Amino acid sequence: CFILMLWATAIMLFKANNLMRERKFLDYKLIELRDEMRIIPEDIRTYSRHIQAIPTDQQEHLVPRTLLNALQRFGSTKNIQDVARSIKETCETEGERLDSELSIIRYIVWAIPSIGFIGTVRGISQALGQAHRAVEGDIIGVTVSLGVAFNSTFIALVISLFVMFLMHQLQLMQERFVLDTQDYCEKNVLRRLETS
Repeated sequence: CFILMLWATAIMLFKANNLMRERKFLDYKLIELRDEMRIIPEDIRTYSRHIQAIPTDQQEHLVPRTLLNALQRFGSTKNIQDVARSIKETCETEGERLDSELSIIRYIVWAIPSIGFIGTVRGISQALGQAHRAVEGDIIGVTVSLGVAFNSTFIALVISLFVMFLMHQLQLMQERFVLDTQDYCEKNVLRRLETS
């Protein structure tokens, strides 16, 4: 149970660290626009080049990828509704991907109490194996085995609660990041688009 807890915690810390690095893009001005400026289809290449100028590995992050998709969609369709749909679809797809990556952690959260119950069954079976001694008056072996049984269930459930709490916090961070990215793209691109 402790090994599974450490494994799940390490995975979640890795994912949280990646999420914090991606979240920094929400603070950057990937598209340089003054307050009054509008984006017209003819200027799409200029704005796209600025995003494409960042390192390739950073272009794969959600914020630059969503902005680039939105700009390219606007450049090809010149339709603001298509851009809004593109932003929403990209963010929804990313949200689903992040959620599916939590499946191993969900499995671990399920496995920890199961392993604890295996320890419980083992402890009870040992206690029953020493029942003949309890009849003779020696109950120490039975109580020790029952202590192991109940202790393994208790530890497994506490660990499971801890890992589940961390998983829900990570999931909340991921959902907020996706929603913040969608909001960022709407404020910085969608509201500034102009077809004519």
